[in-house]
Amino acid sequence: MVTEKILLVTNYFPPEKGAAANRMFSLATALAENKYQVAVVCPFPNYPKGKVFDNYKGKLYDKSIESELTVHRLWVWPSNSQNKFLRLLSMISFSISLMLFFFFKKIPKKVFIQYSPVFVGFTAVFWGWVFRKKLILNISDLWPLAGLEMGLLKKGIYYSILKKIELFCYGKATLITGQSKEILTHIKNLGFKKESFLYRNLPRFKAPAISEKLPEPKISLVYGGLLGLAQGLFKICSQIEFPENVTIHIYGAGPEKDAIMSLNNNQILFHDEIAREKLHEELLQYDIAFIPLTNRIYGSVPSKIFEYSRLGLPILYYGGGEGEQIVAKNNLGWVIPVNNLKELQEFINSLNTDKLREFSRARVQKNALEAFNFEKQFESFIKRIEFL
Repeated sequence: MVTEKILLVTNYFPPEKGAAANRMFSLATALAENKYQVAVVCPFPNYPKGKVFDNYKGKLYDKSIESELTVHRLWVWPSNSQNKFLRLLSMISFSISLMLFFFFKKIPKKVFIQYSPVFVGFTAVFWGWVFRKKLILNISDLWPLAGLEMGLLKKGIYYSILKKIELFCYGKATLITGQSKEILTHIKNLGFKKESFLYRNLPRFKAPAISEKLPEPKISLVYGGLLGLAQGLFKICSQIEFPENVTIHIYGAGPEKDAIMSLNNNQILFHDEIAREKLHEELLQYDIAFIPLTNRIYGSVPSKIFEYSRLGLPILYYGGGEGEQIVAKNNLGWVIPVNNLKELQEFINSLNTDKLREFSRARVQKNALEAFNFEKQFESFIKRIEFL
């Protein structure tokens, strides 16, 4: 018997791929399994190519039932352009659709809001506050601070506006959930004494049985995910020299795809973006999962850490911050200081079968399963929101 209704507001949702879409789908289905009547509102799928998927072209609104979820898809003018103005227009287009949704649809008492992108999160918070809803604000990135650290934003009028939006959203939230401890610390340091909950982006798929690969002279690294500026794969692949016994395999799509594909290097092998389940099968044939960031971004913890370690893949982490601490603390693999190409090159040069034995697949998976449990985290989350 359904006990309560809840609305999830997100800019990303399947059939889109990626960490944000996976996180929101896992949360939505888990809520539905725990007697919540769940509705999701999101834009027409368009990520990461910046084009509405074929099945949704020409529509202004679509409503469907998917995995016991009521999914409302709204009009958006999509763009994955690196032009900041065009990206802003895209976010505003969905914000307008979202505002109309709040006006013309019956909104339940509880609303879970994925804060990033900023204008989408702000629209949901503002109208949720106007209509006196209980707002659960999920912070996965500390915008605008993250934009400043990545060099995408500069301090000025626009940054000041984003900062005021950020503070407004924190102030109106009933409960704040954060993907990292750094996020919750940041909000606390701003003076907000809000109810908060650490809600990591933990995967929910069944962990595969581990069979150790036989030692081979060739070592294979693999990256799967968004090929964006924050990950910096093009810079890494164009400046690192891969020895003959080391290859790197890249799966994904994004702004840097064409640049990476243009590299004339037999050690760099590019594969198109594939479905998550299929990607998991593909990943198991490789030796090391590579997780890079161009800069140490305060508050950021790549969800690939939890996903790849659950598969039993040793991790080579090159991103700094809390993610680095998680990999090191839980013995999931090797850590290279962020943006230190020299040390990364030295590590890649040292790769051999003896190096792989430092972190066996069985050991990595065992550590991950002990440290990261979706069901246990979700059970605590349900108790926290039950009486909001």
